[in-house]
Amino acid sequence: MTTAPTTSPAGTTTETASLQPLLHDAVIVLRAPTQVWSDTTGDMGAAPVHGVYHGDVRHIRSLSLTCDDSAVEWISAAPDGASHLVLGGLLRGLDDTTPDPKVRLVRDRRVSDGRISETWTVRSRVDRPISTSLRLALAPEFAQLHEVKSGHAHPRETVVEIDGERATVDAGAQGLELVAPGGQLASGSGSLSARWDIEVPAFGTAEVAWTLTLRDDTLVVGAATAPPRWDAGAVAATTPDPRLGRWVRTALDDLDALRLVLPEHPDDEFFAAGAPWFFTLFGRDSIWAARLALPLDREIAASTLRVLARLQATDDDAQTAQEPGKILHELRASALEMPGEGIVLPPKYYGSVDSTPLWVCLLADAWRAGMPEAEVRALLPTLRAALGWIRDHGDSDGDGFLDYIDRLGTGLSNQGWKDSGDSIQWRDGRLAEGPIALCEVQGYAYEAALAGASLLERFGEGTDADDATFWRRWAADLKARFAETYWVETPEGRYPAVALDRSKRPVDTLTSNIGHLIGTGLLSAEEEAHVAGLLLGERMSSGYGIRTMSTDAAGYWPLSYHGGSVWVHDTAIAAHGMLRAGLRDDARSVVEGLLDAAEGFGYRVPELHAGDPRSHSSVPTPYPAACRPQAWSAAAAVVCLTALASAPGV
Repeated sequence: MTTAPTTSPAGTTTETASLQPLLHDAVIVLRAPTQVWSDTTGDMGAAPVHGVYHGDVRHIRSLSLTCDDSAVEWISAAPDGASHLVLGGLLRGLDDTTPDPKVRLVRDRRVSDGRISETWTVRSRVDRPISTSLRLALAPEFAQLHEVKSGHAHPRETVVEIDGERATVDAGAQGLELVAPGGQLASGSGSLSARWDIEVPAFGTAEVAWTLTLRDDTLVVGAATAPPRWDAGAVAATTPDPRLGRWVRTALDDLDALRLVLPEHPDDEFFAAGAPWFFTLFGRDSIWAARLALPLDREIAASTLRVLARLQATDDDAQTAQEPGKILHELRASALEMPGEGIVLPPKYYGSVDSTPLWVCLLADAWRAGMPEAEVRALLPTLRAALGWIRDHGDSDGDGFLDYIDRLGTGLSNQGWKDSGDSIQWRDGRLAEGPIALCEVQGYAYEAALAGASLLERFGEGTDADDATFWRRWAADLKARFAETYWVETPEGRYPAVALDRSKRPVDTLTSNIGHLIGTGLLSAEEEAHVAGLLLGERMSSGYGIRTMSTDAAGYWPLSYHGGSVWVHDTAIAAHGMLRAGLRDDARSVVEGLLDAAEGFGYRVPELHAGDPRSHSSVPTPYPAACRPQAWSAAAAVVCLTALASAPGV
């Protein structure tokens, strides 16, 4: 990939490679749909991911704090939940000559829906007044999120107006307003600045503040306004392991900040998939996050079901991957383009093979957890349509298994949770060709069929009783066919293949996908125990979680997105299944590895990390482009809480 000179929003020329931004060492403060990425000083601009985002647009590319008469030497960065960050620095250029630093700068950043505010406080212990100036400089950009992700961010034309202590920047459908009380505002060369002249008394303090309000007229999601239904501190206090307590506290703060709604239904919340690239509704991700968090919040499971029900497909449209009854994959304000990959996803995209059966599974779980019967009954039309999709459209080639294929060639080539182009491989490294029938999707479908039958029997009318009988027979047939078709014998042992390819051959790589089968009922009790044992073996377990692919596979690489890395939610789903299957000791073994990983990441676990074995490092190696926080990774903490709470003596 070539490197070409580009002009930054501030007018400077830099050498910028067109690569996806790395995230592992950046600091994030968020309140969906707003997020702020910076370095540990609070400044933005040095790394490609840095900036202020609102919805799917990066409003601000760079932002800095400087002092005219001293360098700022930052010494601390203390997060206070997901939406508040306090940074501490020294102004030694303003200090006296004694060894102890006596002039400090505190930068307090808070993020809410469409709003960022900072308060800067200079505190002095010197015995004389200090006169100086503090400056804010920022560069508006208004680049699309997919441009930033691909390394091709393009700033847009703006109109800047300054009126006293207030400045507005207009970019059409997006804009921002800076309010800087007591500051002197100026603009030029694509930048906006504010200067405060301050007087710090001897042994005293001086304070300035500013607020940035963001506007996006194209937003299709909005922030949740009600408080969360859990008390993160109270839940964390109940944990049997102090490490788990810290992880639960951080995870629940992140889940709170990831809550979103659709503007036309502000009372129905769901979890945004994750920051920075997936700050919106994702069928699979939002369902799994709600499902894993169900022991703490039944209501968000119910509201997630309703949100997705309203968007359920009714047409057959290859452009959007719609088919009647199908549950949405992804919702955006505009088309999502992936430069260099030939992928263009429409604003409403349905290219997911598993969202539909998982929706049914979540409905059944929520009902069993106490979802009011009237709310369940209201979703019966969606349930019937979802089951209809499983029966009539989920199997594209008539072999009796749910599968997927991208009908146009411009959508996702892989449409399970491992949706990268090289995720479904043979043991020798060859890519499988579609239609592809993933093993875990058959487990979801089996569970959905039986759950659907129970729901129809309990809440349905008339022919629903016949439909319930049909779905029980359908599930039994699927179980028998799966047992005959998917199991493979390789030098690594006997296990379910990751998928069937277009020739109905079982793709023989040992992968973490088989962990999703545990607890669905598709496997026998003996088979579940066997699969759990494989996942806990050294080829699959890194010691920090379950690898996505066995170390014996030709395609294995510990920093491969889906071919050897460890995904926290994937590991947690296996533990969740083990608990359901009664394999509690195995589940607790998995949880111990996740706790060690959480500790290594300071208890904000990313979506994935490297599959390097624990023997190679005392902390897990980051996957440097991993998103964080991620809803289903955060919800994994609830699974771990459930597993350890079920331990004898706890």
